[in-house]
Amino acid sequence: MRAVGVILGGGEGRRLYPLTRDRAKPAVPLCGTYRLVDIPISNCINNGIFQIFVLTQFNSVSLHQHIGATYRFDNFSEKFVRLLAAQQTPGDTEWYKGTADAVRRSLNYFLELNPDYVIILSGDQLYNLDFKDIIEQHEETKADLTILTKPVCRDEASDLGIMQCDKNRRINTFLEKPGPTKDITGYRAPMYTDEKYLASMGIYVFNTQVLKDVLESDESDFGKGIIPSSIQDYKVFSFIYEGFWRDIGTIRGYWETSLSLTDPVPPFSLYNADQPIFTRGRYLPPIKVNSCSIRQSLISQGSVISGDTISRCIVGIRAVIGENTVIQDSIVMGNDYFENEVPPGETVPLGIGDDCYIKKAIIDKSCRIGNGVHITPDGKPDESFTDYYAVRGGIIVIPKNTVIPDGTRL
Repeated sequence: MRAVGVILGGGEGRRLYPLTRDRAKPAVPLCGTYRLVDIPISNCINNGIFQIFVLTQFNSVSLHQHIGATYRFDNFSEKFVRLLAAQQTPGDTEWYKGTADAVRRSLNYFLELNPDYVIILSGDQLYNLDFKDIIEQHEETKADLTILTKPVCRDEASDLGIMQCDKNRRINTFLEKPGPTKDITGYRAPMYTDEKYLASMGIYVFNTQVLKDVLESDESDFGKGIIPSSIQDYKVFSFIYEGFWRDIGTIRGYWETSLSLTDPVPPFSLYNADQPIFTRGRYLPPIKVNSCSIRQSLISQGSVISGDTISRCIVGIRAVIGENTVIQDSIVMGNDYFENEVPPGETVPLGIGDDCYIKKAIIDKSCRIGNGVHITPDGKPDESFTDYYAVRGGIIVIPKNTVIPDGTRL
């Protein structure tokens, strides 16, 4: 079995703005140490898929840097992680129009490898899959296309693509985001006694020739165009996945999913030695805690903490947290570099100062937050944006490299 992995880097990442202001969506940090793109790449590597393409077009410099510094295989094999950014050619001068268009315009690179299957993955999800089981079912059913689905209740189904299938898991109909008012009773999954619906996870296994054929149409998106038409013309089956899976494409989803990993028994384990998450090796010094009460938190390498209380937080690499500072239910992404002294022209040191209070926040990388700063979304309207912050989904986000003077109350 020869398979290639194709990771969709997404568009502008508007739902994750301002985290995507300066970087592509797959390059957004995750759990202090990783990037979002490390999840699908690690799933491929753990399943023996070593020919991986990442498709992107927006703010791709940091993604290039991360992939180039992280995924280096030996010189005597065909293993690679290759980033394909949108490019102008003599025959095509436009940007990618959607997910299917991105794959269509990159298809020749995949076909050169003569794979049996092309596995299409999303760059903004958290999961741990066994592709061997998926390929085994794909071959047993003689499917042309297998769509990974997750059983969900009625409330969750409204914002997802829903599959109607028979007891043999062959998909007959696809319904894109039905909304809360549409009657979808006829889409209930027949293999469950309670009311469950099969939602698309946006992960597809295509026979290579079938993918080539379906992309001959002018449809620009998989979910809205390619998948519904494929169901009519090909053998399309559902692989039902009942493990942990989260779409983390929004600020609220990103915050909730990340902090759920600080639970005593998290829904997704970062500590599975058999299925590790790979990322860049930075060789940072150990964490230094001068004086702080830390509860239910993940603290990353190179951090220096002198706070008062850190509760249910994720603290990223090289973070600096000053004395008597309280941080609750927040993500502090840390810093891109160590700062031995404040550079000329700056009045606030890198990191978070003394006597600060931070709640329900995401502090992006390399911010300078002065002493006595108060940061909380309380009392601020959703979807509000200023030079210092954005509030989205009830979470306050401090953009990368922001400088907040002493005594500021946000």
